[in-house]
Order: sequence, then C-alpha cells, then structure tokens
Amino acid sequence: MATLRLFASAREAAGCRSDEFAGSSVGQILDAASDRYGSEFEAVLATCAIWRNGEPTERDEPVTDSDEVAVLPPVSGG
Repeated sequence: MATLRLFASAREAAGCRSDEFAGSSVGQILDAASDRYGSEFEAVLATCAIWRNGEPTERDEPVTDSDEVAVLPPVSGG
C-alpha cells in the first residue's frame, strides 16, 4: 500500500497526518482518500498540489507499495 501524507487543511479535513491506500495510480490513491474522508476533504483536494516521492506528479502516474503521495494545500503568508 502507498503512503498518503496530508498537510495543513488537507490534514484537518481528513483528521489524520498520514494513511495507507491500495491503488496503481496517484488518481486511485486520491479517489480512495476522497471516499474515506468525504466531501470536505475532496473540496480541499481540488486546490492542492500533489507530489509523489518528493516530486510534482499527475493523477495518471503509477504508484507502488513503497511510494509516498503528498497532498500540499496552497500556502499563504507575507
């Protein structure tokens, strides 16, 4: 199972910092997380950057059990 790491508002919406999901693509991992965590998480996810193993990625990229997918909400500040 791939590890999903959640940050800031994504972590708050899911109620946890990380979780594990089965799937063969980044999109499958994100869809499974949306199913598990619900509509609030899905709304946050729509605004987030997604990284796989420390690099920006797309939903169709493959994942393996040793991969880490990170959900990074936009950062604001000054």
